[in-house]
Amino acid sequence: MSKRIYIILVAAAVAAGCGQKKAERFTALPFPDITLPSMIQSQQDAAEYYAVHYWDKMTDPERSYPSDSLLVSGVRKDDLEQKYANWIGVLDLVDLKTSEKAIKNLYDKALVCEKKDGASNVFETFEELADKYMYNVNSPMRNDEYYLHYAARLATYEGFSQGERLKFAHKAEGCALNRLGQKAADFRFADKRGKIHTLHGIEAPYTLLFFSNPGCEACLNIINMLKEEPKVSEMIAAGTLAVLNIYIDEDLQGWRDYMPIYPEDWYNGFDPDLVIRGEELYSVRAIPSLYLLDKEKRVILKDAPENKMMSYLVNL
Repeated sequence: MSKRIYIILVAAAVAAGCGQKKAERFTALPFPDITLPSMIQSQQDAAEYYAVHYWDKMTDPERSYPSDSLLVSGVRKDDLEQKYANWIGVLDLVDLKTSEKAIKNLYDKALVCEKKDGASNVFETFEELADKYMYNVNSPMRNDEYYLHYAARLATYEGFSQGERLKFAHKAEGCALNRLGQKAADFRFADKRGKIHTLHGIEAPYTLLFFSNPGCEACLNIINMLKEEPKVSEMIAAGTLAVLNIYIDEDLQGWRDYMPIYPEDWYNGFDPDLVIRGEELYSVRAIPSLYLLDKEKRVILKDAPENKMMSYLVNL
C-alpha cells in the first residue's frame, strides 16, 4: 500500500457507536477506524474496501455513546468531519459503481442508527456533511455524482416533512442532469456578432464548457489560469481543446463591454434563449462552473473545482 493511501485511510482505532446515553465528564473517543483484512494486498482493493466499510464501526447500532452538540456517538464532531473529508478522498480513488455502493451503504447504516435511537444525531450529522462536502458550491470536494445518491435517499426518508423530501428530490434531479459519461445537453449560443452556434457543433477532441459572468472575480481568476497555462494554450492552438465561455444572463451590454478580457481563440457566447438558467438543461448553481467534455460531448468532469480541472487538463 502506498504511503498516500496509508495516511488517508489508516489510523489507530477504538470502539464507538451510534446510540446515545448520558454521561458526565465523558472523555471523547477517537474515531473507530476499521482494519484492512490481511488478504487485501493491492492499493486499489484497499481503496475499494475502505470506501465501502469506512463507517462500519462508527455506525454500529449495537454500540452506545453520548451524542450532543459536540459529540457524535462519543466522537468529537470536528474529528468526524475530518474523517468524512478523508473518506471523500477515498471515493475519488474508486470507480463510480463502488462510490455509489459506499454512499448508499453509509445512508443505510445512518438510518438504522436513527431508527434505533432518535436522540442520536448520527443521521442528521451525515446529512449535514453530505451537503457541506459533496454539494455546497464552495466545497473543493463537491461532486454531484456522489450527492445524487445521498439526496435521492433523503428524498424518501419518512421522518422528513413533504416539503423537506421535495427539497432533496429537487437537488437529486439537478445532480442527475448531464451525469458523468453521458452526452451533455446541447444548446444554442450566440457570439459577439450575433452568429448562432451550438455546443454539439464544436469540433474538438475536448471541450471545456465554462459558465461565467463579466466582472466575476473568480471567473477572472480562471480565465487567467487558463491563459497562463502553457499546456492549455498548446492544446487550443493545436485544436485539441476548445473553450466555450458562455454567459447565461440578460445584461448583454455588460457582457459586450467585458469582451476584451476574453481570449480571442475561445468561443465566447451568450444564451439567446435564456434556457440554461432555467435549470432544465444544466444545473448552474453558482458562477463560475466548469465542465469538460470529450469529442462526442460526453461529460468527463462536471462542475469541477478549478484545481481539479486544471490538474486534469495538464495531464491529458
